[in-house]
Amino acid sequence: MADDVITRLVGVYDANGSVLGELSYFLRARIGRAHCALCDITHGRVRERADWRASRRRLPVRIETFHRDDQPDAVRVASNSAAPVVVAETASGEVVVLANDEELERCGGSPERLIDHIESAARDRGLAWPSAGE
Repeated sequence: MADDVITRLVGVYDANGSVLGELSYFLRARIGRAHCALCDITHGRVRERADWRASRRRLPVRIETFHRDDQPDAVRVASNSAAPVVVAETASGEVVVLANDEELERCGGSPERLIDHIESAARDRGLAWPSAGE
């Protein structure tokens, strides 16, 4: 896997993506019965955070987000169905976990810290970013 090129990043929220699932999470989070560290990093009370949009532009590949119930099967397998999680998909077809729940919690809700962590974890796992123009 050395120098395997990252083609996409995927984040999975610890919530279901249906309207009912989103509403349920929102209400449970407001009364302290639900928590998702990835949600804290990417979203405010209702919508995506502007500092998240700005921070993710540092990444040379797109990051797509899913919910527990709509995540790609390969991501579910690679993460052992854990959520929240951030994984890298690579040119060789590997799916590599870059941030688990504990690591996302350590980001303290900071988009910048998450991007720093992703970059460091990718290096530690021998993954490479695509070159400009790829």
